[in-house]
Amino acid sequence: MNTPLRRVATVMLVMFLALMGSATWVQFVQAPELNADSRNVRTLYREYGNARGPIVVAGEAIAQSVQVDDPFGYQRQYTDGELYSAVTGFYSIVNGSSQLERAANDQLTGRSDQLFFSRLRDIITGRKPEGAAVETTLVAAAQRAAREGLGDQQGAVVAIEPSTGRILAMVSTPGFDPNALATHDSAAAAAAYTELAGAAGNPLRSNATLETYPPGSTFKLVTAAAALESGEYDASTELPAPVRLDLPQTTATIGNFGGGGCGSNPITLANALRVSCNTAFAQLGMDIGADALREQAERFGFDDASLTIPMRVAESRFPQDPNAPQTAQSAIGQFDVAATPLQMAMVSAAIANDGKLMRPYVVERVRAANLSVVSQTEPSLLSTAVSPGTAAQLTDMMVGVVEGGSGTAARIPGVQVAGKTGTAQTSSDAAPHAWFTAFAPANDPQVAVAVIVEHGGSAGSEATGGRVAAPIARAVIEAVLGS
Repeated sequence: MNTPLRRVATVMLVMFLALMGSATWVQFVQAPELNADSRNVRTLYREYGNARGPIVVAGEAIAQSVQVDDPFGYQRQYTDGELYSAVTGFYSIVNGSSQLERAANDQLTGRSDQLFFSRLRDIITGRKPEGAAVETTLVAAAQRAAREGLGDQQGAVVAIEPSTGRILAMVSTPGFDPNALATHDSAAAAAAYTELAGAAGNPLRSNATLETYPPGSTFKLVTAAAALESGEYDASTELPAPVRLDLPQTTATIGNFGGGGCGSNPITLANALRVSCNTAFAQLGMDIGADALREQAERFGFDDASLTIPMRVAESRFPQDPNAPQTAQSAIGQFDVAATPLQMAMVSAAIANDGKLMRPYVVERVRAANLSVVSQTEPSLLSTAVSPGTAAQLTDMMVGVVEGGSGTAARIPGVQVAGKTGTAQTSSDAAPHAWFTAFAPANDPQVAVAVIVEHGGSAGSEATGGRVAAPIARAVIEAVLGS
């Protein structure tokens, strides 16, 4: 072969290899990115042309795909959409997806590796592909009790089974109707999204998992846990409890709710928790130090940005380097302490479970279209938050809060409830948030719950956690125990 022919052959070989490389790059390396591109209409038609799997609560589909007479073939339909919106999120041809519709998308569409053999069977038999069913851990009665308890108030409720981490209820208000976003009328879907995105309270964002708040006095459980874990305190240890606590390095002071005292000075740690004594806990926080508080908070799940349920969860935070006055404020759940309602439910759940914090989850199992189980969530330990001895002391102290302290509105006849109230300041011109977290029965915990009612709800500036949030928690506990 002469030189010109060799050169032409070399160029043609290089061009052929470049073409093959380009095709391989597009079809294999870039395929996931291109498939996920919202401008890829073929992906939309492919996804909507197959039946997306249902999202299920107690055997009933709360989200399912129904056949429609349009080019897409199937449309998402939600039953009790507003009730479950914090869990399901939405699935929209215009606006994408959120919450479980996004987190479990591969299972719902049938593209998950878990469903490889189901896809292979469909190819061999010629059966039209179907997505898998995602069965949740939710208890319908508890979900309804939480939603009815919140009513028109803005806030959230999360309930957890302490021994497993199963999420039994998760409600955020205001919620939204995902059906308005699921419509195949692009203009209507876009308009509905715009309206919801601009609505008061941001209904599209789950307050239960994606919003953080100052936890107020519910954080005193973490402070008490840190003190007990140090070995230098027990429930009977006496703490100074002045009417006002002068903070070092500043002229600022910390007072108690209502401006009064805590019943005695000094006061035992158990009684300080029972009446939610700010000055005692603020001084206690400074005495044990910010490092001990942070370490204890982290063992309960704070400062963990990786938590998913499988939906993403906002990171609850304890401040990194607070000075002494800031540590005092942090010890009572103020300053820069921030927590999701899920996080505060996790605190109660860990105490209820002898100090062991189980990883929370909302997907019980995934079933293929032929009803075979392709995955089952097994409970797993997230961390050991406190020792069994500390958990037992905290349980007794929390029972005192409900039986004769700030949380009496959570009492249930015949059931011993362990709880903690919280009233969290936000700004001088806004009413405080009302919090309550609890578990029951105290001697055999079946459910742990956290409730927040933003800015006191209908009670406004007169709100307290015991008055506003505790009755909602009681209703959810009763629903779980009665289910």
